[in-house]
Amino acid sequence: MTLADSPTSTCTDSPLGFALSEEQALIQESVRELAQKEFAPKAAEIDRNHRFPRENWELLGATDLTGLYFSEKYGGAGLDHVCYAIAVEELAKACPTTSVLFSAHVSLTAAPIDFFGTEEQKQKFLVPMCKGEKLGAFCLSEPNSGSDSAAATCMAELKGDHFILNGSKNWITNGIEADIYLVIAQTDKSLKHKGLVALLVEKGSPGFTFGKLEDKLGIRGSSTCQTIFEDTPVPVANMLGKVGDGFKVAMVTLDGGRIGIAAQAVGIAQGALDHAVKYAHERTAFNKKVIDFQAIKHMIADMQTQIDAARLLTWHASVAQDKGMKFSREAAHAKLYAAEVAMSSTVKCVQIFGGFGYVTDYPAERYMRDAKITEIYEGTSEIQRLVIASSLLKGT
Repeated sequence: MTLADSPTSTCTDSPLGFALSEEQALIQESVRELAQKEFAPKAAEIDRNHRFPRENWELLGATDLTGLYFSEKYGGAGLDHVCYAIAVEELAKACPTTSVLFSAHVSLTAAPIDFFGTEEQKQKFLVPMCKGEKLGAFCLSEPNSGSDSAAATCMAELKGDHFILNGSKNWITNGIEADIYLVIAQTDKSLKHKGLVALLVEKGSPGFTFGKLEDKLGIRGSSTCQTIFEDTPVPVANMLGKVGDGFKVAMVTLDGGRIGIAAQAVGIAQGALDHAVKYAHERTAFNKKVIDFQAIKHMIADMQTQIDAARLLTWHASVAQDKGMKFSREAAHAKLYAAEVAMSSTVKCVQIFGGFGYVTDYPAERYMRDAKITEIYEGTSEIQRLVIASSLLKGT
């Protein structure tokens, strides 16, 4: 079944009381079934071998998920951002690596092309991305400008009908595996954020190479590396917007990306809790099931309460995005809280597993390692607090 087979929307209540449409509920069910059947059984092997799961990416494309919330005009499924959040969560419950390669493609690369791109750019780049024929990557961070994007030193010099790109970007998700790279570069350091430009760079461009794959704590299969540009020509026709729009492209993109990471964090937390509950029902100590101990019940109750709250914050931000409202603060709320819930929940999961939680034979330690990055990428938790505080102090 593909997303094109989805019925028209009618309201139905989810277990949380959030009014999911029939369409959204179907996405939840179908992605959960796909993820648990196809992705979950391979998650430990992918992590152990630091292997990019190309077959998972191809399956996401075959089921229309790679173009989930984009217009059918461009090969998308025409669904909403709540469906996207639901899909990311279900993927993350099964295989966090698969969820992040998916979210980096959809919300960090395809989405800004859809929002800022010309019709020609959409036909050239967005259509194959929606069909799963091309994989995207977002290149913003640098060694000395992770959260401070205005301090970018990767330079784009305009020469005729091309920019000449020089510099590097760090920690790029989908790194070596991607086909289309959205690069935020500087045209004039004296202009700071007003000099930034957003360029679409294709793999195979002259002077475009890669650094080593990073040996990461978690999300080990996502192919994270440095991208290096040495006199790389990029057609002016590949620029999103105009010179000076790069900062706006980056900030708008990060707002949407933060909802994706919030959903990923929720999925990691829920996946960890599901494994903890299953283990607690099976494990016996002092002649009774671990689940019967009040301390364990309290941990599980706290975990599920916080996860449910994080999920609702994530859906709330998604609804705001769907309605065309300003959603920067809502995205920051969701990302901040969900990431911290993911970290606390996975630590509790390890505790419930006890000694088995500390070894790689069981999934608890993997979920904990995977959770940590959600507090860092797409803006650290400290940056989210600054976004929220700034919004409150400005009264927006």
